[in-house]
Amino acid sequence: MAVNLQTIKDIRNYIAGELSELYDEGELRSITNIIISSVFEMSSMSYLLKVEEEKAGRERIRTVMRFCRELKTGKPLQYVLGDTKFYDCIIKVNRGVLIPRQETEELVDLIIKENSGFKGNLLDIGTGSGCIAVALSVNFPLSHITGIDISGSAILNAKKNAEINNATVLFLKADLFKIDPSEIKRVDIIVSNPPYVRNSERQHMKKNVLGFEPHKALFVPDNDPLIFYRAILNLARYILNPGGAVYFEINEAMGYPMHDLLVSFEYQKIKITKDINGKDRIMKGEKYD
Repeated sequence: MAVNLQTIKDIRNYIAGELSELYDEGELRSITNIIISSVFEMSSMSYLLKVEEEKAGRERIRTVMRFCRELKTGKPLQYVLGDTKFYDCIIKVNRGVLIPRQETEELVDLIIKENSGFKGNLLDIGTGSGCIAVALSVNFPLSHITGIDISGSAILNAKKNAEINNATVLFLKADLFKIDPSEIKRVDIIVSNPPYVRNSERQHMKKNVLGFEPHKALFVPDNDPLIFYRAILNLARYILNPGGAVYFEINEAMGYPMHDLLVSFEYQKIKITKDINGKDRIMKGEKYD
């Protein structure tokens, strides 16, 4: 092996040397901790106590070197590792699904806080990796949760995530724009984090997102940026129970248009919640007949 890596300390220094030009100090420290914790299957605190004596081993060294090679191409860390943490769940990800974001955790957190002890039916539209449905199932063990997505590979990935986290979720392959409402049982909550980035906003996005994450799960046309929300609300006419609620993750620039859209569908108690960065991110409305 060309490099002489013996201990965790050696590996930490190696990662720093390989990736220091790509990340700032804080990001690099975080990435290093995540890589070592993953490769050595121990917590950050555990490995920090063993940096001098814990031996790396040939296979672990090879893995670290491969991770660094992939990261240097711009590939996101979550795709390199193959999984990520989301609301205390382990979520496997690949290039066919979006990497779960903190903003989506905030969406899940709001639903859990506002619906403590929920036992009804819930539908996650555009489930992707299944992170929302899985996290809600873990926290609402008496509920009945269904996740739908147009991508067959995403559905397979979501089913694996349900198994890993002992979550009970029914995942179905379905096209939102063609689905027959009779195929979905009536629900009390609909949640969705659909594509909402306008095509004109691509220029402001990071290269690793544009280069690796699925564009069909990200972008919408500038002339109809609410296309998915409108389709969801049309479906909700038939499947959302009176008194039920919709929860959406939204584009920060679309707060007012989304409010108007919900009003046009006669929703009440409409509320916009800002994310941790103070941006309009979560939209909720309640349905009354």
